[in-house]
Amino acid sequence: MLVRERMSQPVITVKPDLPIMEALNLMKKENIRRTPVIDSGKLVGIISDKDLLNASPSDATSLSVWEINYLLSQIKVKQVMSKKVITVEENTPIEEVARIMADSKIGGVPVLRDRQLVGLITETDLFKIFLELMGAREMGVRVAALVPEKRGELAAITQAVAAAGGSFISFTQFSGENQSNRQVTFKVSGLDEATVIEIVLPFVERILDVRLCCN
Repeated sequence: MLVRERMSQPVITVKPDLPIMEALNLMKKENIRRTPVIDSGKLVGIISDKDLLNASPSDATSLSVWEINYLLSQIKVKQVMSKKVITVEENTPIEEVARIMADSKIGGVPVLRDRQLVGLITETDLFKIFLELMGAREMGVRVAALVPEKRGELAAITQAVAAAGGSFISFTQFSGENQSNRQVTFKVSGLDEATVIEIVLPFVERILDVRLCCN
């Protein structure tokens, strides 16, 4: 899966000279938390609702509320935006942009095509993908188990479930307790909990959790 398949588009943008209160009102209206800043068709920054809400005039403690509101109305997007913008190309694998966002501790990344802004990928987009990967919106028997780190073990589980008449809704794997195992989490339909446990027990070190969910 590539970024272009899941990015938000078209992108709502603002100009550097837009007053921050107007930018904040726009973001509230459009229900977004961040937006790229464009000047003459070029990406020059990105601004978040947190940037806008944290903006304040200097030496405000001695001013009246009217003076503070006036000064706030004079602050422009360019004064509080982040100028060092991390971007990705539209053909970037989705897991790569997730790594970039996690490592950089950011909630959204502008997406470029030939240096032109074509989309925005956010943490919300990644959450939606995670829901799909885990089959969170489909009913089935969900199993989490520790599996030995050896060749063919995952194939044995999938073959055993299929042979018993089960269908996989999702199948994911994570780091285990140590290098000798890994955790797998999968969801199947067409089988009850007791049957699934009986099927997978010969192939796992330990079943961590089994439950019927979710719809």
